Amino acid sequence: MAKTKFLVTGANGYIGQHVVAHLLEQPDTQVIAADLANTGIDPRAEFLSVDVFSGDPDLYTRLGSPDVCIHLAWRDGFNHRSEYHIQSIPQHFTFIRTLLAGGLKQLAVMGSMHEVGYHEGMISEQTPCNPSSYYGIGKNTLRQVCLLLGKEFGAVIQWLRAYYLYGDDLKNHSVFTKLSEAAARGDRSFPFTSGLNQYDFQTIDELARQIAAVVQQTEVQGIIECCSGQPVRLKDKVEAFIAENGYTIELAYGAFPDRPYDSPAIWGDPTKIRQVMASVSQEGQH
Repeated sequence: MAKTKFLVTGANGYIGQHVVAHLLEQPDTQVIAADLANTGIDPRAEFLSVDVFSGDPDLYTRLGSPDVCIHLAWRDGFNHRSEYHIQSIPQHFTFIRTLLAGGLKQLAVMGSMHEVGYHEGMISEQTPCNPSSYYGIGKNTLRQVCLLLGKEFGAVIQWLRAYYLYGDDLKNHSVFTKLSEAAARGDRSFPFTSGLNQYDFQTIDELARQIAAVVQQTEVQGIIECCSGQPVRLKDKVEAFIAENGYTIELAYGAFPDRPYDSPAIWGDPTKIRQVMASVSQEGQH
């Protein structure tokens, strides 16, 4: 049986390193890891130092003519105000169109809950999007472009909408990262909001496991909420994180005001991702 060839762009990034590792655990897979640097990519992957935004018309062949592309490459993801999120859209369009024109049949792309903008309650693929940051606008536009290109080329498009990630925190820029840094400095207190906002939390490892499962099948496609489906108060999650790590730092609630554009409660609809995980686990039992 021929191996399925997976191309992962942004393979050296926060999410990419974990996705590559999970794909390599699957049978009959070949993983091509594309990025500009290779400081944390699993050595079992085939590394390609390629600028995927070069505009090279032969890029699909240069990248090994993959069966599936998992497009994670995205700059300034932790700075939602960066103008790059808008300026880079033509580069993403050219890259994706070039791969599809070259013969790519399945494309999975990293999305974000920030595409949706202010929303109270559960998010599903039907939820209207009205993003309120450059990052959200960039991801929202890319999703619309991908779905359109998928129809044009008859390809499977899987939009991986992620939520509140934590884990491997030295490579993240979340509140958990900042808390770990404060504890390492010996800070006794940590300025915080009210902590009452509820989010859909997921470890980076669980997200990578979900992504690896999504791309092994084509039945579930379109917008997929990569989530837990459970809203949890930020203060509860952070207090648990402090306890798990044995930190002695205390949260100074109310030191920062709650931002008006932060949703009081937002989480993903887990229906499609549960369907994926169930089907992959059944296949593994055969």
